[in-house]
Amino acid sequence: VQLQASGGGLEHAGDSLRLSCAASGRIFSTYTMAWFRQAPGKEREFVAALRRGNSNPFYADSVKGRFTISKDSAKSTLYLQLNSLKPEDTAVYYCAAGTNILSTMRLSSSYAYWGQGTQVTVSS
Repeated sequence: VQLQASGGGLEHAGDSLRLSCAASGRIFSTYTMAWFRQAPGKEREFVAALRRGNSNPFYADSVKGRFTISKDSAKSTLYLQLNSLKPEDTAVYYCAAGTNILSTMRLSSSYAYWGQGTQVTVSS
């Protein structure tokens, strides 16, 4: 499994941005797909996920209502729409794939495959 994240950039507070994660092969039927982020000096944290075979998304409380995770199976691409950006959203964003269970879905250690990360910087 190979993942390639893109779409990061320098934005102002309140702006919107869409991140993409191109995946090799048909992985959405096999893996839970997720976005994590890591700010400088902080641990990697869960942002959002789509479990395999389930269209219901899961979000961290900090992004609920502002971010939207989606997928295009035909293009093998995972997306993260970021709206109403805040300076505290500044981080490197990573896409990940794993065969985890619901109880471990928010743990980065439960994901075996990672993209290289894309930087999102939000100025106030």
